[in-house]
Amino acid sequence: MNQLTEKSIGCPYCGETIDVLLDAADIDAPYIEDCQVCCRPISFVVFDDDNELKVNVYSEDDTF
Repeated sequence: MNQLTEKSIGCPYCGETIDVLLDAADIDAPYIEDCQVCCRPISFVVFDDDNELKVNVYSEDDTF
């Protein structure tokens, strides 16, 4: 099941709300995607919360 889920996140750098696509295949595998507004690298950690995909986002200065 490779279903993409659209979520809105707040960029940890510029604070803008951006829409991202989450893939269930990325659960527990951190990855980096640039902000669509300020182009800074955002670290994503996708997880499953009661069969709903959720994501935590971090700046490169944050630890997770």
